[in-house]
Amino acid sequence: MTDTPVRVLIVDDHPMVAEGIQAILESYDDIQVIGTVGDGREAVGRALALLPDVILMDLNMPGLGGLGATEIILEQMPDTRILILSMHDSPEYISTALSHGAMGYVLKDVPTEEIKQAVDAVMRGERYLCTGAKGSLEPKEGEEAREALTGREQTILLQLAQGKSNKEVAIALDISVRTVETHRKNIKRKLGISSTAGLTRYALEHGVLQGTGVGL
Repeated sequence: MTDTPVRVLIVDDHPMVAEGIQAILESYDDIQVIGTVGDGREAVGRALALLPDVILMDLNMPGLGGLGATEIILEQMPDTRILILSMHDSPEYISTALSHGAMGYVLKDVPTEEIKQAVDAVMRGERYLCTGAKGSLEPKEGEEAREALTGREQTILLQLAQGKSNKEVAIALDISVRTVETHRKNIKRKLGISSTAGLTRYALEHGVLQGTGVGL
């Protein structure tokens, strides 16, 4: 162990939330908050420039959301620990965040000291789920197991459910239209859904579109 403080970047589009988290973390001598940003695109740029040890990432932000930012950052900086801080406790949110490479998931209403515990845990290389997140992931009695979507499939589901065409998704994610079509087919098969309207309905019912401004 070294005496070097853990370098933390906070990503949240609500300034009061970001400032509150910053104040909590700066009360610890072994943590240094190196920046706060309000959207995913800026988070990517600042992460590459500042090289944080841990990123506290909100999920729902304008433009590039937390999942997309997490995926891009980890592609270029795979050793970065990303800890999701969110108000959403649905299993879909949590499992999707973990499948995108996040090392932990903490609800925003946890006691302040738990955020520090989460940072310490991911710095040790451990996955950290707060109590509420753990409870949401526990299988319900009689619940049928469903083949899980990959992180990339979850990202494409979100894009498609927002009404984007295959071509628009391909441009946004810098992949081929054929790749989008393949993922789309796999998503429908795994979810047992045959139409785009069905995908949108699934995304709404399972919280995937919460906070994006999209509604039926």
